[in-house]
Amino acid sequence: MRFLTDRKRAQGLGAGGTGTHHHWQMLVSSILLVPLVPLFIIIFGNGLGGSYEEVQAYFSRPFPAIATGLSLIVITLHVMREAHEAIEDYVHGAAGKLALVAVSAFAYTLIAAGLFALVKLAL
Repeated sequence: MRFLTDRKRAQGLGAGGTGTHHHWQMLVSSILLVPLVPLFIIIFGNGLGGSYEEVQAYFSRPFPAIATGLSLIVITLHVMREAHEAIEDYVHGAAGKLALVAVSAFAYTLIAAGLFALVKLAL
């Protein structure tokens, strides 16, 4: 039988020390999303419905391309961090670690593929 105090039993099970960092990341990305989402909707709406050449000419301009790329990055990273929080809360053990790796890999692959497609369209 182990004689441990309440403090010793709880030590190491509390906060991981990253709560404030995660909060600030989510706060900054949320603030960035306020102007980026309507801007992305307007930009995407203006490019929608044209022929391939018209869309290519529209996204070859710097402002629509940069705003679309920035929106893609911020939205994907925000969703990835939210998924990480949900996984950390509800999935434990090796399955949780694998899920975290899978979500991160998927998010960064999505960002890379989206930016590659945007660059191919713009150039």
